[in-house]
Amino acid sequence: MLLLTHRSGLGHQTGPGHPECPGRLEAVLAALEESAGPDWQRREAPAATSEQIGRVHPPEFQERLAKLMPAEGLSAVDGDTIVSPGSLTAAIHAAGACCAAVEALRTGETNIVFCATRPPGHHAEPARAMGFCLYNQIAIAAAHALASGDFQRVAIVDFDVHHGNGTQATFWNEPRVFYASIHQTSLFPHSGRAAEKGAHGTILNLPLPAGTGGAGFRAVVEGSLLPAIDRFAPELLLISAGFDAHVADPLADLMLEEDDFAWITSELRKLALTHAGGRIVSTLEGGYDIDALARSVVAHLEGLT
Repeated sequence: MLLLTHRSGLGHQTGPGHPECPGRLEAVLAALEESAGPDWQRREAPAATSEQIGRVHPPEFQERLAKLMPAEGLSAVDGDTIVSPGSLTAAIHAAGACCAAVEALRTGETNIVFCATRPPGHHAEPARAMGFCLYNQIAIAAAHALASGDFQRVAIVDFDVHHGNGTQATFWNEPRVFYASIHQTSLFPHSGRAAEKGAHGTILNLPLPAGTGGAGFRAVVEGSLLPAIDRFAPELLLISAGFDAHVADPLADLMLEEDDFAWITSELRKLALTHAGGRIVSTLEGGYDIDALARSVVAHLEGLT
């Protein structure tokens, strides 16, 4: 198993009290260091190229985003999305981690890669940064996989508590990508209704009411999510691994525990073994109770292996 990260993720500053803070990544890396098994390799993530990013975010957006970065201090892309001088570098390496992960799978170096990076990405639309996200690294990874010519069917599973509107928007018209999101209803960004199925029926939204715990979550995963992925039979499985559905998380109202994240990961691993030669790329999205986040990431990686 390969762990990709980059120190620039700690240089993305969001200001006092902001939930998407460097301490998130520090806690994740410390927990992974403590629990690392003998087969885990840690490697520095490369920077994504403009061409790789451009498969999702057009050059004019990349230029506009770069101009929003302050020379010093903090600046606001929107009311939630705060940036500092190091933020764009962090986003570029987060995207680079996901592309490098796809390459590691494509060349047979490994079958499992976890990208421990920030900022998160799944809210970033092709021409809009939002919701703490600048570039959509999981979408960039999927586009990179398709561009390689080695993968014709890519599935993305997003279990962050918030709907990944950016990923959905990117692949709304792409029949080669299946996007499935299980998230809390009536939360930011107020998208992800069950009726949103994409132009080719390759989008599956599974909104859960506030207060849903592990039993309800598992029932929906078993009854809807896993069978849909099985039918799509992906050659590559990508995971937007957000852990803000945890009962301790301050930004949402689902009631999952670490065991629930380990369970869904293990179930996805089985499907990857059936259809994709075990190939999985997972990247960190949300999770804002730092202790719960660190424990949940460890459980997720145990499920992967």
